[in-house]
Amino acid sequence: MLTTLRKPIYPIQPGLRGYLQRVGRELKLPIDYSDLRYFHESVPLLDKNEKETLWTTVMYQSFEMQRLHEGLKEIYALLKAGGDRSVMQHLYVDRIDFCSFGNSEPFRVRIVNSFNDNQDYYYVKKADASRVYGLELEHLLSPNRMHYLTCGNTLIEEHVAGIPGDIFIKDWLNNPQVKIVRLAKELVKFNERCFVRLLGDMRSCNFVMDMTPDVEEVQIRIRPMDFDQQSYNERMNFYRPQFFKSNRALVAYCLKHLNTTTARQYQREEQSLILRRMKIIPERLQLLLDAMVVEQLSFPEKVERLRAELAEHYGDASYEKLDTMGALVRHNLRSLSERVQSR
Repeated sequence: MLTTLRKPIYPIQPGLRGYLQRVGRELKLPIDYSDLRYFHESVPLLDKNEKETLWTTVMYQSFEMQRLHEGLKEIYALLKAGGDRSVMQHLYVDRIDFCSFGNSEPFRVRIVNSFNDNQDYYYVKKADASRVYGLELEHLLSPNRMHYLTCGNTLIEEHVAGIPGDIFIKDWLNNPQVKIVRLAKELVKFNERCFVRLLGDMRSCNFVMDMTPDVEEVQIRIRPMDFDQQSYNERMNFYRPQFFKSNRALVAYCLKHLNTTTARQYQREEQSLILRRMKIIPERLQLLLDAMVVEQLSFPEKVERLRAELAEHYGDASYEKLDTMGALVRHNLRSLSERVQSR
């Protein structure tokens, strides 16, 4: 029987830790996740409509505040400016929020520049190997750059800016600024990126729409912001955003504005782009996958079901020989390379 328990936190193993050290992701930090857990009070955080959110704003004892705030500003400098502490002079920690929902139970730190009141955010989370692999695969294989740091059992993540997918569907889908064909094209490409590297649970609340004004029209890119379900679930369609109920409105636009031939063209374009990215960083990607294939990032029965579905989908019996989620990801990428090069 397949387990239905909440996804466990998978600790960072020596192989992944060595990779993170080699690429400059693992650094000594002045504050770790456990330091933030000892808050003294909390109050619900309300949205602009005065409704409660999933977040609470937390407060600490006065004797702890200065140490925490200085450490959090230093982390921001490491994340954003390579450790240049001069950027800290005009920054202050405006708010620390906590969310008990989700595996990583994150803290969100709001940083403000006292000169111009410009605000920025980053997150302090429990370090989970699944999430770290997801972040790094996104950094290497997508058009998006991911800025994050690790230290022991702590993960620091940059805020991914954009309009949350569920809000976009509700408020922006019929906006005349949005070019429908471009939106449909991006959904096809996003769907392909997730499926190839097995990033799951991309329902509308777990990705954002990054909208960039262009010469004549707005460009749209879909960016994931939740990586907890990297290579964990046993169902193949869990890694295809098109099958989530909350994404139906977006899928309907694809079906209405793209024919099968055009959709397949965009899918192949993204496959070629992924392969091009793989060729740029072969050694780094190999180091990451070497660490990933020996880790147990899911239950054996989940791996067995997923590999069977992938074997049937691709008509490739060699999937049945693989026994880890990392091995499935590596085989997906190798198969992609063979398919693209054989065209």
